[in-house]
Amino acid sequence: MRDVLDAIQTWHARGERIAIATVVNTLGSSPRGIGAKMVVSDAGNMAGSVSGGCIEGAVFDACQQAITSGQAALLHFGVADETAWEVGLACGGTIDVFVEPLRD
Repeated sequence: MRDVLDAIQTWHARGERIAIATVVNTLGSSPRGIGAKMVVSDAGNMAGSVSGGCIEGAVFDACQQAITSGQAALLHFGVADETAWEVGLACGGTIDVFVEPLRD
């Protein structure tokens, strides 16, 4: 968690806009638990993890969209989803991730 906080401070000091992704629900097997966080800046920087790698790409894209739009989003990934295999969620569970732009 310290790396996430350090990243936020560094990027904010540089004037970068930031989005935060947080695991808010899991069911079955999931690589990270509720509360796991990942932060992304508009410059393309990333710190933390919400899944150990299997959905980070999709969450990164959602963070960029949240930064641009200013709107939060709730993402759902699971093996029943057609997108689960596309993003690499082969662990057999479901993960809900809340993405929100960081406001000053």
